[in-house]
Amino acid sequence: MIWIGAIFIGLVISILDIILFTKTKRFKTYLTVFVRDTLTVILTGCFVMKNVFGAYDIFNGSEHLVSYTWKFLGLILGVGVIFLIIVGFTKRIFKIEFCEPKSKGKSLVLKIVSVLLFALGVAAFTGTLWGKDAFGDLAPDQILINLNSPTEGTDVGVYISLFEGPVLTTAFLTVIFSIIVFTNYKVTYEKDEKYVTFIPYLATRIIATILAVSMFIGGCAFGIDKFQLFTLFNAYLVDSSYIEDNYVDPNQANITFPEQKRNLIHIYLESMENTFFSKEFGGYFDENLMPDLAELSKEGISFSHNSTGYGGPIPTTGSGWSAAAMVNMSTGLPMKVPVDGNAYGSQDNFLPGAIAIGDLLAEQGYLQTVMFGADAAFAGLNYFYESHGDFQILDHKGVIAQGWLPEYYNVYWGYEDDKLYEFAKMELTRLSGSNKPFHFVMETADTHAPTGYLSYKAEKKFDTQYANCIYYSQQEAVKFVRWIQEQPFYENTTIVIIGDHLSMADSFVENIKDYQRTMYNLFLNVPEELANIPEEYKFNRDWAPFDMFPSILASIGVQFDGNKLGIGTNMFSGEQTLVERDGRWTVNKELENRSPFYNNNILVKRKKKED
Repeated sequence: MIWIGAIFIGLVISILDIILFTKTKRFKTYLTVFVRDTLTVILTGCFVMKNVFGAYDIFNGSEHLVSYTWKFLGLILGVGVIFLIIVGFTKRIFKIEFCEPKSKGKSLVLKIVSVLLFALGVAAFTGTLWGKDAFGDLAPDQILINLNSPTEGTDVGVYISLFEGPVLTTAFLTVIFSIIVFTNYKVTYEKDEKYVTFIPYLATRIIATILAVSMFIGGCAFGIDKFQLFTLFNAYLVDSSYIEDNYVDPNQANITFPEQKRNLIHIYLESMENTFFSKEFGGYFDENLMPDLAELSKEGISFSHNSTGYGGPIPTTGSGWSAAAMVNMSTGLPMKVPVDGNAYGSQDNFLPGAIAIGDLLAEQGYLQTVMFGADAAFAGLNYFYESHGDFQILDHKGVIAQGWLPEYYNVYWGYEDDKLYEFAKMELTRLSGSNKPFHFVMETADTHAPTGYLSYKAEKKFDTQYANCIYYSQQEAVKFVRWIQEQPFYENTTIVIIGDHLSMADSFVENIKDYQRTMYNLFLNVPEELANIPEEYKFNRDWAPFDMFPSILASIGVQFDGNKLGIGTNMFSGEQTLVERDGRWTVNKELENRSPFYNNNILVKRKKKED
């Protein structure tokens, strides 16, 4: 059907070409026009569909949805119309004649407004496409929070792709549009050996204005739809008591640490999800991208949404990016849109009312360090870790200050994961040499969207860079864990490994269908009383990143009333999580809404606990 339709459109274009522009009345000429026009519009349409829109298997309509056929035929028709216009100008049937507007002042204002609307519309379209490609499914709360957070330490490649993509495209199209708009002209058509006005100057102004307004409205609507910006209405105007109703204040939970305090190592693996396992391990792929993690997982406890195989949590509202994941897992709370002047990027102003793992362990005399390959100032994480446990921060700037890297060293987000693991071993050796328990947090970066950073040491087993990044990253993570297990301090150390969020590499995961994507998780070397929990505690679970807060504390032997902290549930207890009790849709919807309790007690400094 798709090719019958394409040939039919070619026939229509040919007939119009003959009627409008072909003066020779011979069958051979008609046949030549038909073949030329049909081949031109079809081949051009195929080229655009393949190389501009990235369609695959373009010659086989049966491999696509019905909508693909209509899009393809619509593209062929559009190409045909443009082809006819070009033919008209080439044969001088159409001509452009310059003319002066009657009212230059009003005309100039209209032109400037049209160009501005057009530019904003194109920027909205291209910016949305770039954002979806570079960062995946950005949640609306993430967009607003990021706008209120520092952007220091962002990978320079992000800025380059921003300039080369939406900025350059918007500038180019706006310049072209401006040339057309600011040039006073009319289009004439040859009739009876005379040229008559076909498109008057007023019509070109009206067309330009309509195009500009349409581009602006279309671009804004496209961005609003793709990023679900209407949900921000709830964040500001729809109140919910859900967090308050379910919040368990750590100050009131009778928290008790074991006499011999356990060390805690918490490893965030950037974008690492169970999807990357092979099908035999509960993943999506035929070939296992994480074989080393699959073997390591047999040695510990993973909480799975499956009855068998590896699974994990699904990000909930306010948890789907790195900074938010850390907030959820450290405080048992979502990261919500800041209000009333509160933000996440200034001293003592990053959730000052929250009680985090770092706060609790600091009170118990733990030494605490956090390591990033990037700059911790990105998203204000330096403020979070400094104000919630007084962590030593060994980020990009931190390791340079230590003299571990040259002053101007900068790879990917700062320094690559190969270096991160080297420095982590050095820091763990230092921490373990004290007589105090320690809490060590680190986050990898080389599997960050859109394509990751591939070490020169990595084996290239797969066709895509991102797949090779995943394979190498999990391989190095397990090597690092094996090193830890060989150290004297491991006997009294719990290791928590988790993917910080689902991958945002859209081009890599866009074709994954009918599969529930979840974050990888593993607890290694937990206290003996937790090592043999019933199977039903581990499988067929539905949980959220904020449930990690009480679960991590439990994994180092900490006890507390009710097995709940923040809005999270201790997974080792088998208690129902909020997601299991209320359903994921309800939890996400309630967390989208404005929380007066969160605004008045978490986003502002808490009153000190009375003795």
